[in-house]
Amino acid sequence: MCSIPPVSDITSDLWPERAASDPRLDEDCIERVGGVVLVGVLHDHPASTYRVRTVIETVDPDVLALELPPLAVPLAAHHATDERTPPALGGEMSAAVQAADTDRVVGVDGPSVGFLRYLAAELYAERAAPDTVRRAAAALRSVTSRAVTRRLTAAVAALTTLQVVVDPPTAYDTGLADDPERQAAEERRRVDTARSMLQAFAPPPAAAIRRSARERYMADRLAALSGDVVAVVGLAHLDTVVSHLRADG
Repeated sequence: MCSIPPVSDITSDLWPERAASDPRLDEDCIERVGGVVLVGVLHDHPASTYRVRTVIETVDPDVLALELPPLAVPLAAHHATDERTPPALGGEMSAAVQAADTDRVVGVDGPSVGFLRYLAAELYAERAAPDTVRRAAAALRSVTSRAVTRRLTAAVAALTTLQVVVDPPTAYDTGLADDPERQAAEERRRVDTARSMLQAFAPPPAAAIRRSARERYMADRLAALSGDVVAVVGLAHLDTVVSHLRADG
């Protein structure tokens, strides 16, 4: 039987002094499906970093799942060795690794061999035009190249004590030193703006197909994990991944 309490318990009973007063712990950003607690994040945002650390420290999961390709996980783990809390690099992903008391840290995003099958199936299901297939393949090559770069960087960094910058942190109008209300408001504004743009402009077919394949793949990877799981995923993917998990559960 799953030992993870309902989301309402996670955000209220387990930290009652914070849930009512800290908007960074908004229940809209935290979902539970069976043994999986999903934490929605805006990448590199201080409010998301705080939310991730708090949920992980409260749930104490057996498995930490990250919206990263497996090749990128070692670099996040290296950034997590930073003496600072949260780490200076790696955003909420390295902060999650630092906060987790488990060695079972997995990347559940593509690219990977398994993800290729999902992308191919999605292209076939959509009867994608040749140009769409070419664009999807080009995007896959690009993200694969970035993932390999992160893996090689992690291998080199492991030989030193240096923290190597591969992806500069995203700059926001708020920081870790700001009060919770300011952090949460700025995060919400960014998320609302991004969602408005997605609703106003339909993504190119290749991008839509790749996104659909990613979300289906992430949901299936999470469903296959055993034990209590905390998954850190982008807020843009949270609702769809949750829907897939519930539909298959």
